[in-house]
Amino acid sequence: MRTRQRDRDIQPPRAPWSEIRPGLWIGGHYWFDPAGEMRPVVVEDEFDLVLSLFARPGHGPAPGVEHHLGEMPDAPLGSRELARVRELAALAADAVRGGRTTLVRCHSGYNRSGLVAAETLRLLGHGIPEAVGLVRRGRSPWALNNEVFVQYLEVGLDIAALLTGLEEPV
Repeated sequence: MRTRQRDRDIQPPRAPWSEIRPGLWIGGHYWFDPAGEMRPVVVEDEFDLVLSLFARPGHGPAPGVEHHLGEMPDAPLGSRELARVRELAALAADAVRGGRTTLVRCHSGYNRSGLVAAETLRLLGHGIPEAVGLVRRGRSPWALNNEVFVQYLEVGLDIAALLTGLEEPV
C-alpha cells in the first residue's frame, strides 16, 4: 500500500504518532520503521480520546476508549466536511483543556490530522502560523503539505465552509 502520490517527494511517517503539545498527538494508521518496512499502527488504550479522519478495521482504538470518526479525503473539502473538522477540533480542544490525552489520526498523520490538530491549537489560543509550525515540528516537515488545508486555516474554517458551500449543488 502506498502512502503518498508518486509525484510527491514526501518522506513517509517514521513514528506511529507524535506529540504536538502536551495532551495533543497526531498520527496515522501506518508508519515506516528504521529498516523502511511499513508497519500498521494499532491504537489500544494509550489515549483517552481518538479522532479518526481515516479508518481501517483492526486499527483500534480499544473498546471503552472514546472514538469519533469523521472520514474525509486528503483533497479539497466541502462545507459539511469543514464543519466536521470544526466539530472534531472543538472536541479535541475540550479534551486537552480537561487534561485528557487526545490522538488525531488519518492515514499517515500529515494532512487531515494536521488540519484538525492545527485548528485545535487555534482554539487553544495559538495563531495559525504558530499552529502550523507546531504540527510540522512535532510530526514532520511534510505535515500539512496539502496547501489547500493551510489556506483553509489561514482564511478561517467558518469562512472556508461558506465559500465552499457556494460551489456545492443545492
